[in-house]
Amino acid sequence: MTAQTGTATHPVITPHAEEMSRTYEEGIVAGLIGAAVIALWFLLLDSMKGRPLYTPTVLGTALFGSARESSPFEMALMFTFVHVLLFAMLGGIAARLLALAEHDANYGFGILLLFVVFEFGFVVVGMIFAADVMASLSWPAILVGNLLAAAAMALYFRRHHPNLRISP
Repeated sequence: MTAQTGTATHPVITPHAEEMSRTYEEGIVAGLIGAAVIALWFLLLDSMKGRPLYTPTVLGTALFGSARESSPFEMALMFTFVHVLLFAMLGGIAARLLALAEHDANYGFGILLLFVVFEFGFVVVGMIFAADVMASLSWPAILVGNLLAAAAMALYFRRHHPNLRISP
């Protein structure tokens, strides 16, 4: 929506648009936090095994194939870029769902259920369609990493939504 004054056109930001902008900004930040936590988790695990960046390299190779002339570092970097984008998107979705739950506490239980189903589905789909990748990375480590990322994101959201209540 724009307002025209003279020859210049100026955007008019409605309160709803401003609220949505804040919601998605919050979600992107939460997603970046989650991506960083899981990346640090695997950097720690990989470093303890003496092969830093092994996990993002394996996942990048699984995602992009053995891209010609890509070094393991480049493969890890390409995967990390996609990983950060996905977490930012998931953070945006989570923020939007939390905004709905703030207006109606009955949405809260559905959001928790959706998270459990999503987490379980992620591991099962990975075990079915990428069994070799899951075997080389250890699915429990992936599950723990995802739970750590979710916990970090939940703490961030909780700080920004102290009055959020969930009703069954």
